[in-house]
Amino acid sequence: MASATSHCPKCQSTMEKGFVTDLTYGAAMQSAWTPGDPKPRRFFGGIQWSRIGNIPITTFRCPNCGYLESYALLPS
Repeated sequence: MASATSHCPKCQSTMEKGFVTDLTYGAAMQSAWTPGDPKPRRFFGGIQWSRIGNIPITTFRCPNCGYLESYALLPS
């Protein structure tokens, strides 16, 4: 599926592989896809989260028009 992103569907330029950064308290992490619906945390706000079952998100960017296309690819 990632090979389908080699050219931008908007302007046909070659796309660059990268990732979206999530900033947390004292760290930067790669965004990830999590199955199911988000469940609010009872205290401190935010949502409940577990390290299990998440898939890192790979994002391709067109340097010409800025279009982004993201995939949650299983590691091979």
